[in-house]
Amino acid sequence: MRPNSKGKIKKIIKKYQIYPLKRLGQNFLINKKAIREIIRAADLKSNDIVLEIGPGLGVLTYELAKRVRMVIAVERDKRVIEILKDLLKSWNAVDIKIIYDDILKFKISSLNFKNNYKLVSNLPFYLTAPVIRKFLESKKPPKEMVLVVQKEVGERICAKSKKMSILAVSVQFYAQAKFVSYISKKSFWPQPKVDSAIIKIKPILPKSYNRSFFARIKNRGLFFRIVKAGFSQPRKQLINNLAKGLKIEREKVKKWLLKNNIQTNQRAETLSIKDWEELTKNYKLFIR
Repeated sequence: MRPNSKGKIKKIIKKYQIYPLKRLGQNFLINKKAIREIIRAADLKSNDIVLEIGPGLGVLTYELAKRVRMVIAVERDKRVIEILKDLLKSWNAVDIKIIYDDILKFKISSLNFKNNYKLVSNLPFYLTAPVIRKFLESKKPPKEMVLVVQKEVGERICAKSKKMSILAVSVQFYAQAKFVSYISKKSFWPQPKVDSAIIKIKPILPKSYNRSFFARIKNRGLFFRIVKAGFSQPRKQLINNLAKGLKIEREKVKKWLLKNNIQTNQRAETLSIKDWEELTKNYKLFIR
């Protein structure tokens, strides 16, 4: 019995005498159409290796395993691991490795395989930002991430200029982010309070670095210092945020912005990654 419906999940939970833990964000995906959307977005190949975070009762795990060479599932809840192992045996599922660990403490370097891997997961909402950051900043990032996240967070991550946020800049500094589709909150059990979304993130991998990206990485400390100051009060004009946040004379900030074709009355949300990159490049020329 695969847990791909509310009724089946309830039967499994009753059989094993457990209950979903709210603190771990355990909302099981029960919508078959949503699962197909995730699989389609991941563009899986038979030789792919997939890392899944929080497999839960394995409904997505099983669908991944049917299509790829190996699935590595990292689960923090020991109760669920025992159930998942039993279920996988009954499904005759092969090439699935289950690891008991907290993903935020998990050593990505332990994934010692030669091929690049994909990260595909229905993420607990509270893990979204730290997980994305962990994998984007790692020395071994996935070649792509297909994630189920809170709808509003997904929209923010994939936003374009005029609607940017510090979260969008933080992700798009390292990767391309694409909004795939929405998932109704009714597609989960227990039902969360908000709808979800599928997003796709493609990190810029070391082999594809160009000169511009190398320079950006080299100066990322200053880059994010400037971004953080710019977004310190999102509804205020950029010139005021930068002057206060970076402790710089307003007149110097004005010249710096205008040199980069940015108006002093603009807000941080209107700037692109390229704008922030240019501000970082000539920061020392104007701010002394």
